[in-house]
Amino acid sequence: MTERLASSAALAEAVQEAVLGTPGVAFLRPGLADLLRAAAPLRRSATVSPRSSAVRVSRDRGGAGWHADIHVVLRRGHRTLDVTRELHAAVTETLDRLTGELSRVSVTVTGRV
Repeated sequence: MTERLASSAALAEAVQEAVLGTPGVAFLRPGLADLLRAAAPLRRSATVSPRSSAVRVSRDRGGAGWHADIHVVLRRGHRTLDVTRELHAAVTETLDRLTGELSRVSVTVTGRV
């Protein structure tokens, strides 16, 4: 059964949950936007978004599907190839379940801890 979420923000939240639930993933790569968000509560009018810049979901070129771009740090003791394959499968399944459309997934490993 397809839930059909159309918002890229809602899809990014679901993809983020799938990524963090994958064995071997230590954490999402904190980017500059995440570091600025962490400092945002220090300002009065700041609003903090729960979305991470390490997970980006957007419409694919031509509007034929979705593209998920993921940056993660992996745990040592897990084969990078195995974890990235699991990530790819989990994210593809999540996007298919939520949109019913084709998806393209890019996984970038930025480190190991």
